[in-house]
Amino acid sequence: MKKFPVFLVLLAGFVGAALAGGNFNQDFDVTWGEGRAKILDNGKLLTLSLDKASGSGFKSKRQYLFGKIDMQIKLVPGNSAGTVTTYYLSSLGSNHDEIDFEFLGNLSGDPYILHTNVFTQGRGDREQQFYLWFDPTKDFHTYSILWNPLGIIFSVDGTPIRQFKNHESKGIAYPKNQPMWIFSSLWDAEDWATRGGLVKTDWTQAPFTASYANFNALACTSASGSCSKNSSANSWFSQSLDNTGIERIKWVQKNYMIYSYCTDSKRFPQGFPPECSTA
Repeated sequence: MKKFPVFLVLLAGFVGAALAGGNFNQDFDVTWGEGRAKILDNGKLLTLSLDKASGSGFKSKRQYLFGKIDMQIKLVPGNSAGTVTTYYLSSLGSNHDEIDFEFLGNLSGDPYILHTNVFTQGRGDREQQFYLWFDPTKDFHTYSILWNPLGIIFSVDGTPIRQFKNHESKGIAYPKNQPMWIFSSLWDAEDWATRGGLVKTDWTQAPFTASYANFNALACTSASGSCSKNSSANSWFSQSLDNTGIERIKWVQKNYMIYSYCTDSKRFPQGFPPECSTA
């Protein structure tokens, strides 16, 4: 892979928050896994584990309607083929909105695939996939979702990798009315995760473990509309990418994107979805 250049961090320095400097004990509930999920170090660290019997997961206590959500994750090391680590926002239900990070496991030495998607009113099918320019198992890295009325920006260590703009004026649905919870899980998807299911999970490597730290949310925590773009405490509310940020996305997508639904003509023989043609 090409060496990743040093850039100024664009998506940083936001001030004010409905919640900041989170604690896993205070901010999340372990929802499944029968002891495979553990909150450690007085709430500063959370681990999820997967073995042949079960995976594990957690869910935020609060719902958020717009925000900048950061989570540091250290992914499953070694031969993680067949495993999937997820980190996403979702409102749940048949007409749910959702914003996804999914990390598809690999054979030792092969790169993870970072899978992203956006659902609006129950419709997804907006997948983009990337390789990362570092080993995500060696240390913690920050995965961020900036979601406001203008758009959604996915970023990794402050570097934007994908943007989904609000183009409701052009008839494209946008998630803006349904508050979402934060979810994360570690589970077995050997039937599709690694090379389309060709590489199966090696259970002799179990338990597989992913670690989480330094959760932070600058966000509205209800649908009351209490966040205002005119409030200096909520500067993320009207944040968008400038020309430098747009060029950074182009660089990442040129060098590290391995799939985009907006270029898959076999999948959309009658024409690409309308958001693919928007600037």
